[in-house]
Amino acid sequence: MQVIPAYSLQARGRSERNFGTWQGRLPQELRLRRITKREAANEFLREEYIAEFNRRFRAPPTQPGSAFLPCRRRDLDFVFSIQQTREVARDNTIQLGERWLQIEPVGWRGSLAGCRVTVHEQLDDSLTVTYGPHIVGRYSAQRWPLLEETKNRRKAVDDQHSTGHFICYKKRTF
Repeated sequence: MQVIPAYSLQARGRSERNFGTWQGRLPQELRLRRITKREAANEFLREEYIAEFNRRFRAPPTQPGSAFLPCRRRDLDFVFSIQQTREVARDNTIQLGERWLQIEPVGWRGSLAGCRVTVHEQLDDSLTVTYGPHIVGRYSAQRWPLLEETKNRRKAVDDQHSTGHFICYKKRTF
C-alpha cells in the first residue's frame, strides 16, 4: 500500500476529479427531478444520491483494518484556532476589536508591555493569549477572564513544555 499525502499532485487530482463529478452530475440529477428548493435538494442528497454515488464509485480496501492513526498532539486547541498577533499596551492590556483584555501579571517578567502576543480564538469562542510557549491569559466566549483556568493551563503547558511535548520557541532576550 502506498500512502498519498493530501498535498501531493496525485491527491489534488483525485479530489479535483471528485469535485468535477459532483459539479457535473449533481446539477443534472436535480434538474431531471425538477428539484429547485434547498430543502428538497438536501432530502434528495440524504435519501438517494449519496447512497447511489457510494455504490457506484466506492472501491474495496486493499488491506483490512483502519488507516487512521491516534492523534498524539496535545495542543489541538491551538492548532484549530484563529490566531491574531497583538502588541501589549503599557497597561498590560491588548485590544481585540472594541474590547480591551487585561493580561494578568506573570512571575517571570515584570510586564509584557511592548511584547507581541498571539490571541487564539478557539472553536467554542473562548480566547487564549500566548507569549511564546507561555499561556498568559484565558477568556470565556463573553471575554471574561478565566483566572483559575489560566493558572492551571499555564502549569500544564509548562509541564508539557519541560517534557518536550510542546514545540519549543526561541527565547527572546530584551
